[in-house]
Amino acid sequence: MYNFLLPVAYLPLWLLYGLASMLWPLVYYVFRYRLKVVRGNLERCFPEKKRDELRRIERQYYRHLADLLAEGIYNLRAPLSKVSRRYRLENAEILEPYYNANRSVVLMSAHYNNWEYMITSLDRSISHHGVGVGKPLDNKSFGVFITGRRARYGTEIVDQTDVRQTMAFYDRWQVPAAYMMLSDQSPSNPHRSYWTTFLGQDTPFLFGAEHFARKYNMPVFIYDVKKERRGYYSVHFELVTDTPNNLAEGEITDRYARHLEQLIREHPQYWLWSHRRWKLTRTGRIMKDGTIKKIES
Repeated sequence: MYNFLLPVAYLPLWLLYGLASMLWPLVYYVFRYRLKVVRGNLERCFPEKKRDELRRIERQYYRHLADLLAEGIYNLRAPLSKVSRRYRLENAEILEPYYNANRSVVLMSAHYNNWEYMITSLDRSISHHGVGVGKPLDNKSFGVFITGRRARYGTEIVDQTDVRQTMAFYDRWQVPAAYMMLSDQSPSNPHRSYWTTFLGQDTPFLFGAEHFARKYNMPVFIYDVKKERRGYYSVHFELVTDTPNNLAEGEITDRYARHLEQLIREHPQYWLWSHRRWKLTRTGRIMKDGTIKKIES
């Protein structure tokens, strides 16, 4: 059903970028795709910024979003060699001592700059077995298609509902794996989240990365994705801890939140603002009409 995307993916990337340059003004000015959500998120997170500056960030964001679409289509068929040239891991050797010690690791990141290249190339870029953990897509058939394309170079794609079994399996058979977790996704249950102040907002974070790091004594890394220029990124790994159980509960997640907050404040246009990140309270879910639907603990 979605194989029509593959012929489009064979277009040269420069042409896809050209289409992206024509697309973003239509999406922003004409169709106003999720503009209310983007504008509301920016205004609540940066109340100190003037209107003109917020509008400039909006435009930069939609340009970037169009580029991500172009890169996502290109990534459906891109040779690994080309992905690796465009997505350079600066210090992947920092993971090697843990691989040699047969220890799995947690790699925490966010929907910041390009994350699809990392999913596609992870298993071939490091010695650990690469595992991408995420939420299943609402459209199941499209999800199967995307998973197949993402996994074509060996990265294993695991829904967050199945990650317990996957980790237990690799721990039992002593397979050192690297679990890539985009931990800025909005949780579904406020009672199973870690709450902290983030960008000035009372914000829930998924606690899975920290939970499993503690359970299996896995070192935790944050990796930053820096946009060098259009289409080219560099990735830098930073160790959070290799003794997770020596830290107070919540500290790993809090360090991640502070790190991500700093990145976003420096270059806000590269984060995924078009999602309803703040749709939970500590007791329930904020509905579109403004009412709160209580969620039982």
